[in-house]
Amino acid sequence: MTQATIRPRPMPQVRPIGYDDLGEAFRAGVSDFRRAPRFGLFFGGVYVLGGWIMWLLLSWVQAPWLMLPLALAFPLMGPFVAVGLYDVSRRLAAGQRLDWASVLGVVFAQRKRELGWMAFVTLFICFVWFYQIRTIMVLTMQNMSFSSFGQFLELVFTTTEGLTFLAVGTLVGGFLALVLFSTTVVAIPLLLERDRDFITAIITSVKAVTTSPAPMIGWGLTVTALMMVSILAGFLGLLVTLPVLGHATWHLYKRAVAPEA
Repeated sequence: MTQATIRPRPMPQVRPIGYDDLGEAFRAGVSDFRRAPRFGLFFGGVYVLGGWIMWLLLSWVQAPWLMLPLALAFPLMGPFVAVGLYDVSRRLAAGQRLDWASVLGVVFAQRKRELGWMAFVTLFICFVWFYQIRTIMVLTMQNMSFSSFGQFLELVFTTTEGLTFLAVGTLVGGFLALVLFSTTVVAIPLLLERDRDFITAIITSVKAVTTSPAPMIGWGLTVTALMMVSILAGFLGLLVTLPVLGHATWHLYKRAVAPEA
């Protein structure tokens, strides 16, 4: 083959989706969790453990003000934990046998693939979010002091400065969350399934959101709301919420991105 006959690999094709696709994807996620509950509970348990460690670390470093922004950003890290769940759904759809060695092997193999760059992108956006929230807190709450998470919440919800901080922080955080969601919602399952670069995956993910903005943003809000409620229950709700949503996201990706030719 000569250089003139080499053609660039085409971009993944994005398909429009509707609210009925969200319902079908969610039902498929519930079905996958029921078919392979031990894998779902395992990966959900990893997420619960991560939440507990986060809580203990923030208590140890006496930074209670970080609890709220971290709790808001925490659900957005789910796709990385859900890589194993994506592989379980993929194997179930293909009729392949499920075993721990194969599923965990796929998860650990991602460190040598493009998913590592997606982790860098996510951490960078989260770092910007934490920096912005600290800046907003200094500008709005100024010299107001607190020594516990309870006192921090009291200041936020009972003072004018705190409510201003909450309003501005929510707007900034919502924008950054939309950016992070748009760049990862189908990028991570695509990188798991196909041998593509992370730039292609990000472009495809953003295109999927812009092609069907209302359903995709609605899905992002649903995921965030369900996971936030699960976090309020001492993170224990994530044992079920995370695997169901992880499986469902895989099925949503399969509906939003056409099979590779």
